[in-house]
Amino acid sequence: MSGAAPPVLRWVLATQNPGKVREFASALADGGVRLAAAADLGIDAFPPETGATYEENALGKAGYVAARLGRVALADDSGLEVDALGGAPGVRSARFGGPGLTDGERIAHLLDRLKHVPLPQRTARFVSVVVVAAPDGAVAVFEGRTEGVILLGPRGDDGFGYDPVFRSTELGVTFGEATLAEKQRVSHRGRALARLRAWLATPAAAPFRG
Repeated sequence: MSGAAPPVLRWVLATQNPGKVREFASALADGGVRLAAAADLGIDAFPPETGATYEENALGKAGYVAARLGRVALADDSGLEVDALGGAPGVRSARFGGPGLTDGERIAHLLDRLKHVPLPQRTARFVSVVVVAAPDGAVAVFEGRTEGVILLGPRGDDGFGYDPVFRSTELGVTFGEATLAEKQRVSHRGRALARLRAWLATPAAAPFRG
């Protein structure tokens, strides 16, 4: 007789980005995690992202939601680091160019900053830090990175953020052209979530199963 199936973990995702909701839900489904968006549970605003690192920003969001709802919460902070811009926009990727811009306007601002930089020198990487926070203060942190280059213009209609101008070194296409499965296999967020899934099977995850 086989043992009982592990319990489903009903966690809350601290984001207002529907693209992230889709990616997280898809990536964690096989790990027995069922995600609810914080907005669906009455939380539609998070602490301002004033941290100096991705981890600080992700912890601020996940910790806030865990404390408010009394449930395990997770959040990520991610950014695009362009070598020709000294690592910018980095932790300011979602606010690059000023508040209130659309994804397309932020891409336009990025391309304008790079207009005199030849393609071989437009190397860049995406970095993601995922934080899981329990109501009792327990925290787990996972990081992922992926390398690429910023193209001269957008390609593809999928993804979000800077995906249409980031050509993945491993895929040979932009994240805007890649399928969700392809993107998750090599992306910064996909790699961080793969580490999270592996951690779920270890004793270290026990404090987060309540």
